[in-house]
Amino acid sequence: MSNLSTTSDDILACARNLIVAGGYNGFSYADIADVVGIRKASIHHHFPSKVDLVRTLVGRYRKEAEAGMATLERQVSDPLEQLQFYVGYWKACITDASAPFCVCALLASQLPVLPEEVGVEVRAHFRSLSAWLSSVLERGARHGRLQLTSSPHAEAEAFMATVHGAMLSARAYGDPKIFAVVTDQVLERLAVRLPS
Repeated sequence: MSNLSTTSDDILACARNLIVAGGYNGFSYADIADVVGIRKASIHHHFPSKVDLVRTLVGRYRKEAEAGMATLERQVSDPLEQLQFYVGYWKACITDASAPFCVCALLASQLPVLPEEVGVEVRAHFRSLSAWLSSVLERGARHGRLQLTSSPHAEAEAFMATVHGAMLSARAYGDPKIFAVVTDQVLERLAVRLPS
C-alpha cells in the first residue's frame, strides 16, 4: 500500500480487493488486519462495523466513477469514443487484473443478503452509471454517431448489463480476452456505419 495513503484508504483498498475476490461475506476484519498490517481494533476505529466499511467503500467507488465519467466528458466529445473508452478502461483492468470486476456489479449479485445500507449505495451506483450511459447514447443518436434500437435508457441498461456480463464471462472462463469478445459486439452494433 502507498505510503502517501491513510490507514483508512489502505483499509478500503484492501476491502475492495477482498470483496472482488470473495464477495461481502468472503472476508473479515481479521483478513484486512493481516493484509494491511494493523490490529482489528484499528479497523474498528475507522469503521465501527463491516456495514460502515462497505457502505463507505461503495460510496467512494461511486464518486470515483462519477469523477471518471465527468473527466471523460471533458476530454472526449464523441459519444462512440466515450463508450469505447469506458469499455477500454474495464478491458485494461481485467487484462492486468488491477480491477478484474466492478465491485458494485459483484455486490448487486448479493443484494438479497446485503445489509440495506450497503444495498442503497449499490443501487445509487447503478442509477448514476445508467444516467450517464443514457445521456451518452441519447447524444450519440441525436448526432448520428450511434444507432439505437430502443430508448436511450433501455439501451443504457442493456449496455451496462453486457459490460457486467462480460466481466462475469471473463471470470468464469478465466480468460480476460472473453471480455472484448462480448463487448466488441455491442460497440459494433451501436456504431453508425458510414457509407463507403
